[in-house]
Amino acid sequence: MIGEIALVLHHHLPYIRHPEHPFHLEERWLYEAITETYLPLIDAWRALERDGVPFCFTASMTPPLCNMLRDGLLMDRFRLHLSKLIELADKEYARTEHDPDQRRVAKFYVDRMARLQGVFDAIGGDVVGEYRRLMEAGHLDIVTCTATHGFLPLMNGDRAAMRAQIEVACRDHARHFGVRPLGIWLAECGYVPKITDELLAEAGIRYFFVDTHAIEHASSPPRYGVHAPLHCPETGVAAFARDPESSRQVWSSQEGYPGDFSYREYYRDIGWDLDMAYIGPYIHPDGIRLNTGLKYHRITGPTDQKAWYEPEVAKARASQHAAHFFAQREAQARASAAHMDRMPLIVSPYDAELFGHWWFEGPWFIEALARHAHKAAQAGTAAVRLTTPRRYLESNPVQQAAWPGLSSWGGGGFSKFWCNDTNEWVYPYLHHAAERMGELARRFGEGECSPEVSRALTQAGRELLLAQASDWAFIMQTRTMVAYAVKRTREHLGAFHAICDAVEGKGSPTAAEGGLAGLDLQWLGAREAQWCIFPDLDFKVFAGR
Repeated sequence: MIGEIALVLHHHLPYIRHPEHPFHLEERWLYEAITETYLPLIDAWRALERDGVPFCFTASMTPPLCNMLRDGLLMDRFRLHLSKLIELADKEYARTEHDPDQRRVAKFYVDRMARLQGVFDAIGGDVVGEYRRLMEAGHLDIVTCTATHGFLPLMNGDRAAMRAQIEVACRDHARHFGVRPLGIWLAECGYVPKITDELLAEAGIRYFFVDTHAIEHASSPPRYGVHAPLHCPETGVAAFARDPESSRQVWSSQEGYPGDFSYREYYRDIGWDLDMAYIGPYIHPDGIRLNTGLKYHRITGPTDQKAWYEPEVAKARASQHAAHFFAQREAQARASAAHMDRMPLIVSPYDAELFGHWWFEGPWFIEALARHAHKAAQAGTAAVRLTTPRRYLESNPVQQAAWPGLSSWGGGGFSKFWCNDTNEWVYPYLHHAAERMGELARRFGEGECSPEVSRALTQAGRELLLAQASDWAFIMQTRTMVAYAVKRTREHLGAFHAICDAVEGKGSPTAAEGGLAGLDLQWLGAREAQWCIFPDLDFKVFAGR
């Protein structure tokens, strides 16, 4: 064995919960991710378990996603979403009776939807619980992320605010998985030297992930490039860098696997293709056309004339690509091992939603990769094996000491994607709110405060954390659901300041003495009910050390 591969899947969606609407468009992101990514991945992993195939991957599970996946309202809505898909697949099977090419694909969807329903039922509707079971079985290493995907490099060096994003995440991770996390996927891989790693060490975090250039531009030249982690001086927290070659084979629009002509075409969906009278019950109630997830065509090539999708051909192709990926990593390891005194580690991090949602065959690829690795190991021909960063550190506790460079992933590799003329207006407001929260947490957290004030400041903390989510800046930059991102940012900040004004007694002398005169408790209760993330939140976490 001369090298190791660490596949890392970042599971994240912004916290979206709208009980006031029976159908909310942005909530659908969660339902699509469960149907197209999380359940197919679980299905693949359970198949590997059933067949006795060992595997180990790393999965980051962000607090917003975990909270949504365990929200009764959202899971009830997901069950309805899945039942509608099953109904639609059955209707499609009947509709395509006289077209054998389409009907073959329709039958695939009928079987697929029934299988996904079976997986969901088998895990008791608890995706997070199943990930925890896989973790406890030794198949997954689960790491956390900043509490609401807050982007640390643009928090103005406010250690208290950065610490709160990290500590709240660690506490919430323990609530879901029974242990505090040892690793973290920093939101957008955003790292600030000598600050981030100090806060991570304080929280008990042992390792994190950065983009390639963070290691290449470290405080000392990296002896082994990106194929070994760096230990941050003074704290010893390890930084693992993305391997660009393995990333390119998946992400590249020119040479990436998802662009193969045999794979399913993402942009052709019956939600857009079929008559409104027929498809209407399965899209937006207002008649807005949406993707349903039922697609009949394969990529075919750079043409509008798309051939019919052939699932078995696509699945075989995913297996071929997994074998190619494994062979390429072996070649990489051989090239690097010649210049190293330890096995090179190839870290391949991806957004989990790539696998299944964007690249439909992605879960098949991951399952096939584990099977190829196991088959090669059994035959004694494997030069590399699957591992996780945690396991690598346990086997290689001594690493070069150097601080990674300031970095993130995204366009330009630093903070430009998250702070530009589309979204820069949010940061002065976020900085001011974080400073105010820190001051109030220190003021009221040093001694005893009334239950009313504690309750109010706890909700203020939730509002601040939700406003800090990097998702809003991302959406503004990509110019997708901009109105929604702006609305969420303004509403959370507005609610935050309304609560803080009441706590500080602005307009009411009794509030400054520990009361909350002027604060509408019915309104506060409604905010708590709608934005119920972090049920165990303690406002004192915002005070800093």
